[in-house]
Amino acid sequence: MIYLETLIYLVVGLVVMMLGCFVIDLLIPVDFPKEIHNGNKAVGWVSAGIYAALGFIIRSAIISFQVSDAAGLKDGVIDTLIYSAVGVVAMIIGYFAVDIVNRKFNFAEALKGKNEAAGIMIFGIFIGIAFIVSGVIQ
Repeated sequence: MIYLETLIYLVVGLVVMMLGCFVIDLLIPVDFPKEIHNGNKAVGWVSAGIYAALGFIIRSAIISFQVSDAAGLKDGVIDTLIYSAVGVVAMIIGYFAVDIVNRKFNFAEALKGKNEAAGIMIFGIFIGIAFIVSGVIQ
C-alpha cells in the first residue's frame, strides 16, 4: 500500500506543480516558455521558485496529513490539493503585493529585461510564502 500511496502523491504533486506554474505564468505578464527558451535567467529563477515553493507546500501537506489523520488516502490527496491551491493563491498575492509596494521598478518589466536580481527576489518571495503556508499546515 505504501508504494501505491507514494505513486499517487507523486503524480498529484507533479500535476499540482505544473498547474500552479501554469496559473502563475498566466497572471505574471511574461511568457515563461519563450523567455526561458531565450535564456532569460530572471524568469528561470521565478520558475524555479514556483516549483520549489509548491514542492515544499505539497510536502508539508502530505506530512501533516499522515501525522494527524489516518482517515484515508483520498482525504490526504484532497487536503494536499486544497493546501496547494492556497499556496498558489498566496504566491500570486505576494507577488502583486510586493510589486505594488516596490514602486521603484515593475517586476514584469524587470523580468522581460532579464533583470536576474528581480528574478532572485521573486524566487525569495515565493519561498518565503511557502515557509509561511507550510507553517500554517503543520
